[in-house]
Amino acid sequence: MKKVFIILALLFLAAGPVPADAAGPSNPVDIKEWKVPFGGRSRDPYAESTNSVWFVGQGGNYLARLDPRSGKFTRKALDDEPGPHNLIVGADGIVWYAGNLDAYIGRFDPASGRLDKIAMPAEADDPHTLVFDQGEKHIWFTVQWGNFVGRLTLASRGVELIPVPTRRARPYGIIVAPDGTPWVALLGTDKLASVDPGTLKLTEHKIAAGARPRRLGATRGGRIYYTDYRRGYLGRLDPRSGKIDEWVLPSGRGSRPYAMAVDGRDRVWLVETGPSPNNFVGFDPARGAITSITPIPSGAGSVRHMHYHQGSGAIWFGTDEDTIGRALVGK
Repeated sequence: MKKVFIILALLFLAAGPVPADAAGPSNPVDIKEWKVPFGGRSRDPYAESTNSVWFVGQGGNYLARLDPRSGKFTRKALDDEPGPHNLIVGADGIVWYAGNLDAYIGRFDPASGRLDKIAMPAEADDPHTLVFDQGEKHIWFTVQWGNFVGRLTLASRGVELIPVPTRRARPYGIIVAPDGTPWVALLGTDKLASVDPGTLKLTEHKIAAGARPRRLGATRGGRIYYTDYRRGYLGRLDPRSGKIDEWVLPSGRGSRPYAMAVDGRDRVWLVETGPSPNNFVGFDPARGAITSITPIPSGAGSVRHMHYHQGSGAIWFGTDEDTIGRALVGK
């Protein structure tokens, strides 16, 4: 699995960035970035409050926290070198992270400094992206190379695995929709998947032929948005009707849309990682139109995951330039 990861990473880097297109800034949002002093491929920030933002160092093997008021960073080293891929923070302040290269989900209590590890079943050795259900009773997660969707019950620490029927589907981004249904982007296919949280039955949903969905978002009406990394589209699935809508992104086929988040007004935000600098793009579903394009000041390299914090109206993201970014999009 590690060899496959390295080969894919080298292929991606060899492709290189696409020169910025002629779209340019349009109705830009306010973006601020903080340089991470320890480097280490900082990514996947999660704002537990306006003034506390946690993130992982995937290459540097750490958990870290930023206080945006002071700009101070603190770091918790992970000596087992698990290649932490993603983290989420509970209402109780507990940090949960994916030990992607070491086959576990970690639990870190910042108050006590205690760190626990929940081992994965042998066939699911690469937990990828984590998300809470609405009551924070479970963590749903993807297992990209193992081809599973998983559920961790926090009270018992029991792990259940749901196999994806399509081989090499590469379950990647995951969200829990407003009705409590987990949705998954199957990056190796032109499909999304949903899981019934009661029965754990997984259903695959075909989208546009040739699409490669990477990250997801859901609006309050239950529509599922996805970034089509291969074809350069923003897509939308209406689960009730099965209808698919698509919008070509400003940089076209070379846009390589990746990270995505939905704000408190049901506007969709994503990052085009093909152009250099990357573009932070806003889409208004009510108008069916792109409404904002903002080049990311550091250039970004790639923005792989984003988190919207309702209290501050901010979307947080990490970049391959080892910055933690904040885009103020409103509540």
